[in-house]
Amino acid sequence: MTTERHFATEKDLDEFIDALGKFERGEWMPDQWKAFRLTRGIYGQRQQNTQMIRIKIPQGVLSARQLQRLGDVAGEFSRGIGHVTTRQNIQIHFVALANVPTAMERIQEVGLTTREACGNTVRNVVACPFAGVCADAPFDVSPYAEAVTRHFLRNEICQTLPRKFKITVSGCPWDCAQAAINDVALIAKTRGAASGAIERGFEMRVGGGLSTSPEDAHKIEDFVPVDELLARAEAVVRVFNRLGNRKNKARARLKYVIRTIGFDAARAEYETEIEALKEKDLLRHVLTDTPADDAPQNLSSGNGAARDAVPLPHFSAWRRTNVRAQKQPGFSAVIVRLFRGDITTSQFHALARLCEEFGDGTVRLGIDQNLVVRFVRNDRLAAVHCALDAIGLGKAGASTIVDVTACPGAETCNLAVTASRELARDIGEQLENAGAQSDLVQLGESLKVKVSGCPNSCGQHHIAGFGFHGVVKKVDGRAVPYYQLHLGGGIEPDRAVFGRQVVKIPARRISEAILRLLALYKDKRAPDESAIAFFRRATDDEIHRAVGDIAEVTAANQRPEDFCDLGSDQPFVVEMGEGECAA
Repeated sequence: MTTERHFATEKDLDEFIDALGKFERGEWMPDQWKAFRLTRGIYGQRQQNTQMIRIKIPQGVLSARQLQRLGDVAGEFSRGIGHVTTRQNIQIHFVALANVPTAMERIQEVGLTTREACGNTVRNVVACPFAGVCADAPFDVSPYAEAVTRHFLRNEICQTLPRKFKITVSGCPWDCAQAAINDVALIAKTRGAASGAIERGFEMRVGGGLSTSPEDAHKIEDFVPVDELLARAEAVVRVFNRLGNRKNKARARLKYVIRTIGFDAARAEYETEIEALKEKDLLRHVLTDTPADDAPQNLSSGNGAARDAVPLPHFSAWRRTNVRAQKQPGFSAVIVRLFRGDITTSQFHALARLCEEFGDGTVRLGIDQNLVVRFVRNDRLAAVHCALDAIGLGKAGASTIVDVTACPGAETCNLAVTASRELARDIGEQLENAGAQSDLVQLGESLKVKVSGCPNSCGQHHIAGFGFHGVVKKVDGRAVPYYQLHLGGGIEPDRAVFGRQVVKIPARRISEAILRLLALYKDKRAPDESAIAFFRRATDDEIHRAVGDIAEVTAANQRPEDFCDLGSDQPFVVEMGEGECAA
């Protein structure tokens, strides 16, 4: 089984308790306390005196014991639910401030940390959940991504950055970890094969991001040798620390530095930092890799009953969408589809047992709010599916149009306009139960659907085939929840394509609009044309004609439910407060 990794220190908890005491005694002002707690992963909710705890899961790797403990913490201090984010974090909402230190202690006991999960820091370092088992990757990026994590965690240079800083590591040219939308993106490469000595390294891109003004990352290095990886990543952080906008948080990201001074000037600043590191003899770091080409030696051999499990009726559909062959012969990685990224306490506990019985003793969080159980023997897939189905996690459709990504939205976030999680639920349910229109859903299966409760793109709506962000419109003086449609977005091997804004649609009519757009694709597509290619070329007029009669709430077509957000029967009211994303 995989060795459990530890990132926690007792000092972090001691510092948090000391700071909390200073705040409660009035020695610290609220802004001082807020800035501190955010660097410790404690984020305010719209509910008073209630916190969200964000736990960093570096590279998304969790052991069975850590899964068990997170389930315990969610059950004891919250509502019994943990939430997987698009950056491989686990968030536990609705925690009373008085309970935060104890919850943090329980989390740290199993080696996990909340340190620098929020705030103006280097955030969780993301990596592909299939690292080490993907046949398309030149090597396993996991140990290098972990080295980057450990290099920046508690590093003095990134405790008070102008704003947050995001790093990702992709294992293959398909950009499985979304290099295009990160401040520093590393994509595995090798060179020198002709000479017989293969050298490992990374292409490095910088300055990508989403929010209200998305930017595709720029290539700054074609090949960074692994022993220069940490220094060159640090050089980019240092440029941002020097030149990032400290007066206007809305413009305090690396992409704005590049836009302001130009990429050539930004590259020159980066080279200046590299020269300084060379002078201090800090350019090279010896990094060792743990080969992961073979299956772990001590996997559970299972039992006859597991191997002889009778497949459930929907096993074939589940295997088609939720199972991915590994490069290790005889093994597969199983994608566990999570509803809105949520895991209950009982599911945490059951998954802990399942990954030990059927996998390598770990799960990996995906960037699409799902989980991956790796090293499942192919003759045990039916048994794994039965076990997942028994705990409500056996649904097919992972990473398809029915598997909707969503931010927490107005349920907890001060900045959110709409209940994005409820729209995600409605879309998933409506598409899965499409009945006579199920052929349309199947036709558009490859499209991604992503939802944000506001324009800031925490739900990554810019890079979805169908992306939506929450807005509000007034109809006869009454507020109606709407969503802006972003059409045709996605991540490609060499770039991000940001969806174009086409039309605003009432929240209660989004699922109907999606089915109409799929019908448009069915009727107008060219031979062998993919759904994403069609929606990138479809004209705005075609889109408006397909959904125009439901895109506006009018006196003639209004329905009582139009004036209520999804998940509520009360009149829609916009309640926004001060967010902490840019605190």
